[in-house]
Amino acid sequence: MSSLALRSTPVRLPRLPSGRWVRLVVPVLIVVLWQVASATGVLPERLLAAPTTVVDTAIELFRDGTLPHAIAVSLQRAAIGFGVGAAIGIVLAVLAGLSLFGEYVVDPPMQMLRTLPFYGLIPLLILWFGIGELPKIVLVAFGVAIPLYLNTFAGIRGVDGKLAEVARVQQLSRLATIGHIVLPGALPQALVGLRQSLGVAWLALIVAEQVNADAGLGFLINDAREFLRTDVIVVGLLVYSLLGLITDAVVRLIERKALVWRRGFLAS
Repeated sequence: MSSLALRSTPVRLPRLPSGRWVRLVVPVLIVVLWQVASATGVLPERLLAAPTTVVDTAIELFRDGTLPHAIAVSLQRAAIGFGVGAAIGIVLAVLAGLSLFGEYVVDPPMQMLRTLPFYGLIPLLILWFGIGELPKIVLVAFGVAIPLYLNTFAGIRGVDGKLAEVARVQQLSRLATIGHIVLPGALPQALVGLRQSLGVAWLALIVAEQVNADAGLGFLINDAREFLRTDVIVVGLLVYSLLGLITDAVVRLIERKALVWRRGFLAS
């Protein structure tokens, strides 16, 4: 095959008049269709409440204090579980990433644990820790630790070997090499793991709060299911989604601040 045949032609997409706002058209159109379907009876309320009903319900739950209390309880569980899971994931990744012995000891069980589903762990966690707050926090911590470990471990092992040579030439100690070369080099991948961990933390929290919870967004959704309150269920799911977007935006901000040096390095 000639080189001419392998030459690719760039695809030019047609430019839209206002690209940023066009992205909002489809979501708005979906909400409008949803409202029309509910108003005309095509979509019964027992299957899915109308958008206006969902908004009214959200305002009502916020005013009577139900929604703020549920958000506060869920945020507390997510924060504690995330802190514990992040600490475990990073410490194990550093141990496994900096030595072959650590890799042989730590990596095999972590690779086994990453394949376990959340629901499979719930019966065992209840037997071990009861039905209180602890199994919920442990489930969130488990969900956070695995992606953070995998990404941080990959980031440490992906540090350019030439930088290690520079450290040896500069006669840096092992601790200085880790602090000045290994950890900054692994930081971009670790931040990717942090974003994944936050997403998994919310998923794990949804699962955990569906089981024997007496407060929180999951309890609110589960309780609404018993009374066929689809409006409350949608409000709970939207709050979960909103909290996930907010935490992801916070990590993106941290990423921009922490990786300023990387953008300058790549630009040069």
